[in-house]
Amino acid sequence: MAVMTGVIADDFTGATDIASFMAEQGWRVALLPGMPDMTQRWNDDADAIVISLKSRSLPADEAVRQSLQCYQWLKQQADAKQIYFKYCSTFDSTPAGNIGPVSDALLEATRAPLIVHCPALPQNGRTVIHGHLFVNGVLLNESGMEKHPLNPMTDASLERLLAPQTPYATGVINLATVQAGVQAVTDALLQHQQAGNKHIIVDTLTEADLLTLAEALQSYPLLAGGSGLGGALAATARPPHPLAQVSGFAPTIQAVILSGSCSSMTNRQVNAYKTQAASLPLDVARCMADDAGHIDEIARWALAHRHDVYAPLVYATQPPDVLRTIQQQYGEQAASLAVERTFARLTTTLRDAGINTFIVAGGETSGTVVEALQVKRLTTGKAIAPGVPWVFAPEQQLSLALKSGNFGQADFFFKAQEYAS
Repeated sequence: MAVMTGVIADDFTGATDIASFMAEQGWRVALLPGMPDMTQRWNDDADAIVISLKSRSLPADEAVRQSLQCYQWLKQQADAKQIYFKYCSTFDSTPAGNIGPVSDALLEATRAPLIVHCPALPQNGRTVIHGHLFVNGVLLNESGMEKHPLNPMTDASLERLLAPQTPYATGVINLATVQAGVQAVTDALLQHQQAGNKHIIVDTLTEADLLTLAEALQSYPLLAGGSGLGGALAATARPPHPLAQVSGFAPTIQAVILSGSCSSMTNRQVNAYKTQAASLPLDVARCMADDAGHIDEIARWALAHRHDVYAPLVYATQPPDVLRTIQQQYGEQAASLAVERTFARLTTTLRDAGINTFIVAGGETSGTVVEALQVKRLTTGKAIAPGVPWVFAPEQQLSLALKSGNFGQADFFFKAQEYAS
């Protein structure tokens, strides 16, 4: 069976996010961490292939290069009928990109008449009204995302956010049109195409709106957005496969939590967890000094707590004022790279010592952990929270929960371990 949708995700947590929503609707989803082998023909059964990159934080030209390579592989080696550019439901992007440049490159490569943007994920409180993105009913630029350390979102208008990133015209399909039904959406898309608009933002308030959009967009060659529309595409495809519960946990689970996100929700999750479990912050000064002894000390500490009731937590998560001080002292990029380098080395040290389960918070840190573990393919298991499933690397007997910074509730780290038991 041909692959129905090929997904190019701009970070690792976004990839597991959309894979989870698709798998919950009965689709067979293959999750590939990192660039595929460009010469390798896809021969396995899958309704969707999700490729997870770390392109969100790359320079725009490199993000475009990697995304185009994935597109070529999905079309030539996997015969994907539809291409889906997956980015965050909070539209994380700077005025230089990368959402606009990657979308434009895919537009030109696919020769699609336009690209539809649907970042909405109502299941997690992300909605779009009048082309403006809301988080739990609050405008994006007032939701806490305006304090994001890498991509501060200071505007909620998706048209204005796209404007400096692309030379093409944008347009909006409003909520009244979406709620009028499939034919109304189809007619509106044709009108935008005739007007020369290339980037089309769709209002979305509810899961029912997502299903309407999915019905209208089943045969569209190029889509972009969050995981909500991806799940709706799987739900509206006929027929889905019987749902199968996938479990890849080792007989004895030995877990560690690694938290690199500094989002407001991850701060809440770390603070809640610290009250009941062993926790240890990274020493940024020692990370900057590339202190191997620091990694050894953390690993010994984590291994000493691996049989506790709750898994040990190692974190770089800090509130905005502390994070700002760290960035001023060491430099934003230098501090981030040093922390991720430390997490990478810690991950391999813990794996070699027998840790087989990693719960990770933050897109960058999740990518770092997956790359350090050299995972080549993942299967999707039970969702811990909307958009956050357990994923498994069966050949390496590894289990991973890769959480986007703002996903989950305050008890997420506890809940993840409950779902693993």
